[in-house]
Amino acid sequence: MAGRTTKKESAAAQLRVTQTRSSIGSKPKHRGTLRALGLRGIGQSNELPDRPEIRGMIARVPHLVSVEEVSK
Repeated sequence: MAGRTTKKESAAAQLRVTQTRSSIGSKPKHRGTLRALGLRGIGQSNELPDRPEIRGMIARVPHLVSVEEVSK
């Protein structure tokens, strides 16, 4: 397949995203972003790969979540 490039993704690149504040009263797009990150309630965490798409979603709701890098 000419023209296609592949990226090497390191196995250690993981992010633990934890919901720290309620989504009640937030915009519907923010609630949808939390659901896309796999978060349903305060205190719930999810480990996700460290990719630009995930970082972009986190950038939309920084006031509702906390993020820490996890190495496996």
